[in-house]
Amino acid sequence: MSTSSVKSAIGRSRSAFIGVGVFSGIINVLVLTGSLYMLQVYDRVLPSRSVPTLIGITILLVVLYAAFGALDFARIRTLSRIGLGIDRQLRARVMEAVLVVPIRAKQGADALQPVRDLDQIRSFLSGLGPTAFFDMPWMPVYIGLIYFLHPVLGMFAIGSALLLVTLTLLTEMKTRAPAREATKSSSQRHAFSEAARRNAEVIQAMGLGNRVVARWEKLNERYLGDQLSMSDAASGIGTMSKVLRLLLQSGILGLGAYLAIKGELSAGSLIAGSIILSRALAPIEIAIANWKGFVGMRQSIQRLDTLLAKLPAQEISMALPRPTRMLAVKDLSVAPPGEAMPTISAVSFALEAGDGLGVIGPSAAGKSTLIRALVGAWQPLPRGGSVRLDGATLDQWTPEALGRDIGYLPQDIELFDGTVAENIARLDPDAPSEAIIEAAKLAGIHEMIVHLPDGYQTRIGDGGTKLSAGQRQRVGLARALYGNPFLVVLDEPNSNLDQQGDLALTTAIRSVRDRGGIVVVVAHRPSALAGLDKVLAMNRGQVQAFGPRDEVLKSVLQAVPAPAPAQQPSAPVGPSIAATLARALPPGIKMVADGAVAG
Repeated sequence: MSTSSVKSAIGRSRSAFIGVGVFSGIINVLVLTGSLYMLQVYDRVLPSRSVPTLIGITILLVVLYAAFGALDFARIRTLSRIGLGIDRQLRARVMEAVLVVPIRAKQGADALQPVRDLDQIRSFLSGLGPTAFFDMPWMPVYIGLIYFLHPVLGMFAIGSALLLVTLTLLTEMKTRAPAREATKSSSQRHAFSEAARRNAEVIQAMGLGNRVVARWEKLNERYLGDQLSMSDAASGIGTMSKVLRLLLQSGILGLGAYLAIKGELSAGSLIAGSIILSRALAPIEIAIANWKGFVGMRQSIQRLDTLLAKLPAQEISMALPRPTRMLAVKDLSVAPPGEAMPTISAVSFALEAGDGLGVIGPSAAGKSTLIRALVGAWQPLPRGGSVRLDGATLDQWTPEALGRDIGYLPQDIELFDGTVAENIARLDPDAPSEAIIEAAKLAGIHEMIVHLPDGYQTRIGDGGTKLSAGQRQRVGLARALYGNPFLVVLDEPNSNLDQQGDLALTTAIRSVRDRGGIVVVVAHRPSALAGLDKVLAMNRGQVQAFGPRDEVLKSVLQAVPAPAPAQQPSAPVGPSIAATLARALPPGIKMVADGAVAG
C-alpha cells in the first residue's frame, strides 16, 4: 500500500490519538462525579443533616465538572486538528489523483468524488462520532462499578449493554448496502450536473432544458430514495436505541427500588446505579446516532486508498539535462485510459532540433492519441514502444521538469479563472513579466492583450468565457510557447483563427524551429502546414507516410482516386480534394503536377 494512503496518514497521527485516549480516560473517570455526589448526598448528607459536608462535596463537584468540561473541550478540538492534519497530509495527493488518474485509468462517473471523500473523513473526525469509540472501552468499568453496588444490578447492566451492542451491529447490517447505493447515485447525479453546466449553451440553444431537467430529476429521485433508505435504517434503529436506553435506565431504578425495599441496597446506591448505567450506555447511543457518518468515512477511506494505490508516490528522479537534440518515437502503441484495444500501433519516426512536423489524416486516424502520448498525457501500452527526448523516456523526468520543456495546445482549450498573465505563465506566481510578454508576442497577441480593459491583468472568467474562441486559442498558444519549451505540440491550433491568426501561427512555429525547438502540429486546415518541413500521414492508427512535407503530400494526394464523371448532374459537382487543398494552402505552398504540394 502506498505510504500516502489514508490509513498511513491516520497512523502518523497516532500520538494525537493517544492524547485523545488519555483525555477520554480522565473524562470517563470525572463523569462519575454526579453518581458519587448523589451517593454521598443520599447516604451521608441526608442521614447526618451536615451542611458543611454538603457544601464541601458541592464545591468538589463544581471543580471536577469544570475539569470535565475543559478536557472534553480539549478532546473535541484535538480531534478537529487531527482531521485537519490528515487533510493537509493527503490533499496534494488527492488533487494529484484527480488530475492524473483520469488519464491513466478509466474515469469514473464523478471525477471530484476523491475531494468529497477527503472532506467526509475530515468532517467525521471533527465531530462527536469518534468520541463514542474512545468512550466504549470504559463500558466494562462502569458495569463493574454497578456490579460492585449489587450483583443483580450488574447482571442487568450487562444485559442492557449486550442489547444495545446488538442494535449497533444491526445498524451496520441495515445501512451498509443503502450507503453504498447512495454514494453511487450521488456520484452519478454530480457527474450529470457538471456535464449539464458545461453544456449550458448547447442546452439553451437547442431547447434541451426540459429533457435535461427531466433526466436530472430522475437521477436526483434515485439519489433521494437511496438517502432515505439509509436514513430510515439508521434513524429507526437510533430511535429504538434511545427509547430502549431510557427504558433500561428506568428499569434499573425499579430493580434498585425493589432491592432497597428488601434492604439489600441503599437509596444513594439506587440513584448512582441509574446514573452510571446511563453513562455506560451513552457511547453506544452516540455511535448509532453517528453511524451514517462512520459508514461514509469508512467507504471514503476505502475509495481513497484504492485510488491512491493507483498513483504511487513519485520517486525522486535523477535530474536530467534539458532536451536539446531530438524526439524519437519507436513502435508506439497507445490505448485510451482503461482500455486494452490500441488506437495507434507500431508508430515510429524521429525528429531533430529545428524540425517541424505536420500530422495529417482523416478523423479517427489516431492523431490526437499520438500527440497525447508525445506530451506524456497517455502512456504506451505494456511493451508498446516508447517516446524519447534525447534518448530518455518521458517517465525519467518528473512531471514538473518535463512540463518545463513541453508546450501543449489541445483541441479543447481550457483556461483557468484568472488573469491573462496567469494563464500564459501556466499559473506560475513567480513568472517574470518579460517571459510572459515574450510568449504573447510570439503568439501574436500582445497588441490584443494590451487593448483589453486591464491588459495582462484582465480576468478572463471560468474557462476564459470573457474571450472569443479565437482569443482563447491564441492565449492557449502563448501558454504553450511560454518558457521556450523544446517540444511544442499543437492540436488543430488554427481551428478558430482568421487569416491574421494563421499568419501569427506560422510565425510562431518558425520561431520555435529557428531557436532549435521541435514543433508537432495536428492539421486539418492546410494553412497550418506552412511553417513545417515534414509531414506524418496517419490512417486507422498507423503511419501511412512520413518524410519531407512536399513528398508526403504528393504521395497522399496521388493516392486519392479522382471522382467518376457524373452524367447530367442535378447540381454542380463539388471541387476535388486536391483543388480544395490548393485553395486553402497559404502563401509559400503551391500545387504542382499530379495534385502535389510544393513550397
